[in-house]
Amino acid sequence: MSANVIQTELVDGVLTLRLNRPEKRNAMSRVMYASLADHLEAARSDDAIRVVLLAGSQECFTSGGDLKDGPIEGLDGPLGRFMRGLALFPKPVVAAPCGLAVGIGVTLLLHCDLVYAGEQTTFRLPFVALGVCPEFASSFLLPRLAGHLRASELLLTGEAFDATAAREAGLVNETLPNDQLEEYARARAAYVASQPPRSVRTTKQLLKRARSPGILDAIEVEMEHLLRLQQGAEAREALAAFQERRRPNFADFR
Repeated sequence: MSANVIQTELVDGVLTLRLNRPEKRNAMSRVMYASLADHLEAARSDDAIRVVLLAGSQECFTSGGDLKDGPIEGLDGPLGRFMRGLALFPKPVVAAPCGLAVGIGVTLLLHCDLVYAGEQTTFRLPFVALGVCPEFASSFLLPRLAGHLRASELLLTGEAFDATAAREAGLVNETLPNDQLEEYARARAAYVASQPPRSVRTTKQLLKRARSPGILDAIEVEMEHLLRLQQGAEAREALAAFQERRRPNFADFR
């Protein structure tokens, strides 16, 4: 795998972290999670960085976790480090999902401060279909954002939804044509970066204060269930069906 799966650029106080694995539709690997966690950790204390922008390409933000990368290793592994790093990051994070956003490509948006999406973006939360459960505190945050019924529909069915539905659910601030998205998101990030930095950080802290303990607890509880479920027969059937390009059969499971 290329060592440059996360590209970085720092301009006007905005650090862009770009998912760069196009041959795999930016499927998230351990290397990518570890790199993102490292960049976020370094950015915490770098005064030159005032805002982080998460981006992919016009065609794909991320197709989710790489199913060929093996079992998730828990909160001490690369995925867990990234989750905690983003959830606890003290500076504003702007996301620009475009094209395709699946799994963690959706749940990470719940931890961003501003989200702008391409109009032709498809979102999906396929955890149940993969025989596992929601992660990254999505079972805690999504009902509070979209309401219980809408969150249940998105998580239990795992069906794809478009950018308009994502905005209606509160996942997205604004939608723009795919070819205009990143320029706009970058401009918004630069605007926030131009504001008084201590005031910006304090405001973000205050906005997240009431939810922070619940977020960290949800991440931990979800991970416990995910680690158990990923070893189960349902997950094995889902993975086998994916690899064999067939529909999974859960009729005999109890």
